[in-house]
Amino acid sequence: MSQIGVFTPAWPWEVIVISDRDTLPIARRPWQAEHVASDTTRRLVLLRHAKSDWPDVPDRDRPLAKRGRRDAPRIGRWLRERGYEPDVVVCSNARRTKQTWELLAPRLGGSPSVRFEPRAYAASAQTLLYLARELPSRYRTALLIAHNPGTADLANSLAEPPAVNGEFSPAGLRFPTAAVAVFDFDGTWPHLSPGQARLVDYIIPADLLDKFSILWFRLPLWRVL
Repeated sequence: MSQIGVFTPAWPWEVIVISDRDTLPIARRPWQAEHVASDTTRRLVLLRHAKSDWPDVPDRDRPLAKRGRRDAPRIGRWLRERGYEPDVVVCSNARRTKQTWELLAPRLGGSPSVRFEPRAYAASAQTLLYLARELPSRYRTALLIAHNPGTADLANSLAEPPAVNGEFSPAGLRFPTAAVAVFDFDGTWPHLSPGQARLVDYIIPADLLDKFSILWFRLPLWRVL
C-alpha cells in the first residue's frame, strides 16, 4: 500500500494512514475456500447488474443510475486484481446489464467471448443454471451478469455449507446491485449443481474503499514513529 500522508491525532495510541490506492485489499473471510488450480476445475462469477435508474421506460430499457456508473468500473478493477478474469461472458440483454459490462470491461481487461443473452433477462435461478451448464468445456471461467432474484437465488443454492463454526450461512448471502460471488467446482459445466460449488470470494460495492480512504491503526506511537 502506498502512502501519501501519516499524522498523529491527539490520542497516543492511534495513527491515521491515508492511502492513495483506488481500492484496498479485502481480508479473506473464514468461510472462503482456498482455490487450487486444476485442469478439471471451472469457475463461475455471478454478478448482479449495477444500480439502475427508474425513468418512464420499459423495464428492459432502464439505464444505470449515477451510482451504478460509479460502481461498475470498481467491480471490474476488483475482478482483475483478484485474478477473476473470465474467458466467456454471458450477459442479459437488458440495457442496465449491458451498460454494467461496458463500464467494467475496460478495467477488467482481456478479450473474453461475450454473448448478450435474452434468456438471462429476469431469469430464474434455474434458467441461469441452465445457461451456465450450456457453456462449452473449453471455457474455464465464466462471468454471468443478470438480475435479482434469480442471481441471488442461484448464488445461495450453489454454495456449500460453511466448514468453520457456521460463521457463514449460504441462505443469507446478500446480493445488492453490483454484488459478486465467485464459485469453483470440479468437472465441466454440465456438472454444476446446487450445493456442489465452493464459494471462493464475495464482494459488494460498499466493501470497496474509495481513493484516499482513511485507515485507523490502533498501535502505540513508539512502534510507528
